[in-house]
Amino acid sequence: MAAILRATTSPSHPLPRRSLSPTNAGAANLHRMPKKATSATIQPAAAAAGKYWLLKTEPGEWSWCDQARTPGGVAPWDGVRNRQAINSLRAMRHGDRCLFYHSGSGAASRRIVGVVEVAREWYEGEGADGGSGGAVDVRAVGEFQRPVALGDIKKAAGEVEGMGGFALLRQPRR
Repeated sequence: MAAILRATTSPSHPLPRRSLSPTNAGAANLHRMPKKATSATIQPAAAAAGKYWLLKTEPGEWSWCDQARTPGGVAPWDGVRNRQAINSLRAMRHGDRCLFYHSGSGAASRRIVGVVEVAREWYEGEGADGGSGGAVDVRAVGEFQRPVALGDIKKAAGEVEGMGGFALLRQPRR
């Protein structure tokens, strides 16, 4: 996996707004991203011991393709304004896994498309504008071969133990 990149902010390029919420959901059906061997490579046991989160984004602002296209699949998760979401970002630890969820106006666009992991824990803004906000850096782990639609998640909620507390269902902001 790639080395951690520093996030930068440019006043001429506003950062996309993204949100998140914690979850206990797991990840399956992943199409793995190519790995680069470095000393920062996370051992599978360490990643399995971490928490799981849900990162929500509008695909028109920041999509899975945008995430995967970054060097090493690493990019800052920034532009978050919601206080609860910021507190969740601050609680994330290196190696925690996150489900990458595309929100949107149409039901067909609302789906989990991949998995990322926290590559760098919370840090205050380091941009040219004097450091507004903060971020965590996330690294693309893999893309779902078949994205999981919000409708499928709602159907599974009654059948799978632990799904009742799934943040996407508990706080349905799409």
